[in-house]
Amino acid sequence: MVDFRRVITALAVLALFVGLASAQVNNGTGGTQLTCATNVTVTPALRGEGFTEQTGDITISCTGGALPTYNSSIPLVNFTIFYNTTVTSRLLPPSTGQSVSNASEALLLIDEPQSGLGGFGPSLNQVLCTTPATGCAAFAGFPTTPNPSQNGGTAISPVLGAVTAVGGTTPAPNVYQGVVNGNSVTFFGVPVMPPTTTGSRVFRITNVRVNAQPLAGGSASGASPVQASISISGATSLSISNSAPNVGYVSLGLSTGVSTTNQPMSQCNSQTKQAIDVLTFSENFGTAFKTRIAAQSDTAYAGQQGTTPLAPTAGNQNTPGGIYNSESNFVYPLTGTSAGFSGQVAGLADFGTRLKATFNNIPAGTHIFVSTSNVSNAITPILKPPVGSGTIGGSTGNGNNSSAAYVGYAALVSSETAPDGFASGGGFLPGVAASDNSATGSVPIAEVTIANGTGTAVWEVLNTNPNTLESLKFGVYITYAANVAQNSPAPGVSTVNLSFAPTATSGVASSSLPIPRFIGDSSAGKTILTINQCRTVLLYPYLTNQAGFDTGVTVANTTMDPFATPAQAGSCTFNWYGGTTAAPTTPPAAYNTGNIAAGATFANTLQTIAPGFQGYMIAVCNFQLAHGFAFISDVGARNLAMGYLAVVLDDPGNTGSRSSKNTNVTTAENGGH
Repeated sequence: MVDFRRVITALAVLALFVGLASAQVNNGTGGTQLTCATNVTVTPALRGEGFTEQTGDITISCTGGALPTYNSSIPLVNFTIFYNTTVTSRLLPPSTGQSVSNASEALLLIDEPQSGLGGFGPSLNQVLCTTPATGCAAFAGFPTTPNPSQNGGTAISPVLGAVTAVGGTTPAPNVYQGVVNGNSVTFFGVPVMPPTTTGSRVFRITNVRVNAQPLAGGSASGASPVQASISISGATSLSISNSAPNVGYVSLGLSTGVSTTNQPMSQCNSQTKQAIDVLTFSENFGTAFKTRIAAQSDTAYAGQQGTTPLAPTAGNQNTPGGIYNSESNFVYPLTGTSAGFSGQVAGLADFGTRLKATFNNIPAGTHIFVSTSNVSNAITPILKPPVGSGTIGGSTGNGNNSSAAYVGYAALVSSETAPDGFASGGGFLPGVAASDNSATGSVPIAEVTIANGTGTAVWEVLNTNPNTLESLKFGVYITYAANVAQNSPAPGVSTVNLSFAPTATSGVASSSLPIPRFIGDSSAGKTILTINQCRTVLLYPYLTNQAGFDTGVTVANTTMDPFATPAQAGSCTFNWYGGTTAAPTTPPAAYNTGNIAAGATFANTLQTIAPGFQGYMIAVCNFQLAHGFAFISDVGARNLAMGYLAVVLDDPGNTGSRSSKNTNVTTAENGGH
């Protein structure tokens, strides 16, 4: 919803210097020097991650000068605005009749047409100059009645304005496309008709987007300015004060985090839609999250529609000076068949702010799901506000208000670049419907497509309030079938990178790349999942095959039981610590038992597997429930014998073992048997 208080304030400020009163016919004599001053009504915060951030509108208000003679040609001027970073406004060149290829959505408006302000200029319709490379000729004339021919050659206080031809009555174009060239945008051939002493002539420069990333380092105050510098050339000169205004301040717009809810996990145990993480996207300033347009009604997808009804209806998104807090700026359809624009729309973003999670190193056989909208926590979804609740935009639009019904809301979309609707008066979201619910049955979820261990999930902001700092959270859930024999899912660490979306690498103006677009998350991925190998660690504190003694060593694989434990099979590796009679300080090489099937027991003697050894041994067994036994005796067990159970050790950092740290199996042992 448009913040009408800010709009009214902005327009009131404009009214102080936009005195667009009627000018009368004269013979071109008299008048004062034409002087101009710049103003940036709103200096917005720009996201340092963004390639296509909106700058504040520049208004150039001119007073004085000599009114041109009736039917005389109005001097044409080129306005060039240089920025301290690259201009990235969408390129919208005419498809026919023009050779210019870098005409853009950046626009210059003369005298605030259809703004709702008083005076002649604001009362005119918005009319596009369809030749952006050269501008449009204009003449001093009478676009309103009466004119001299209607009163015997004597004018009765007609308004002298810009017309398209000598003796004509068609108002000259008052909307000009900017031509982008690197760090600058130029508006060619703009008529500058002095207002003399009767008021002001206002030139508004809007829809200029810039690459904010080079300025994202910030300054001591935490934000870097986007600076503009205005240059004038052409048939006449203008004296401009404050010709280098700041049009925005850049700082990083997003902070992210991951809170684990069930970490780490064991390869031994199957999982079904189990919550593992909550991803958090937090805006660093109140307007970092935006909808595609400012919703105008409490109807479905009101914040995603393609074009809005034209001005001067209050709040519509092509009212000069309007403040919308949306990804789109001044939305203006470039109509005109002869110009070949074929439905291009200046100022219209492709979608609202999108938030992306990129999952990395997801093991084969593991299925990742995410919540289809934001949540309070892993088991509690945020309920979408119903349409008709009084929140502008309802469940599928945006609510830029602080009513009790307001709730920040975002929904899963099919891809980071799929556009929202383009139909006039309506819209749609390329949303993804929930395919299931989380393990608790409370959170609607959908599966993320994983290819070669990588997948992405993208949500679009639908409800946001520019007057608050919002955090949107999304649940992550996992499903896999334990298959220890096949080492599936493979042990390892999975990570996620969190960023705005879509991500791109281009910081130049384009006719095909989406708006908005952002740099990806270049930091190290945040851990979201650790799958530990299914194993047990056994300590045999004393073994000997010296001085006439020998030791029998056994390992039982007890994963076959009456308690529905998944049957597992794997080998054990015996690691020796001590020495042999031949080398008292050098232990033998590690010994591998080979595969021990579920329900089977390995048994052998030290004489066979580590002859002459004396010391202790740690066995690492690649299945969950291993139990060990050692039996020491003299040869033949005639005089002395003893036996003991191997000690089950904690497996540091690996909860797949039977450890007191283990939260994923029901049996936990610490120094047990």
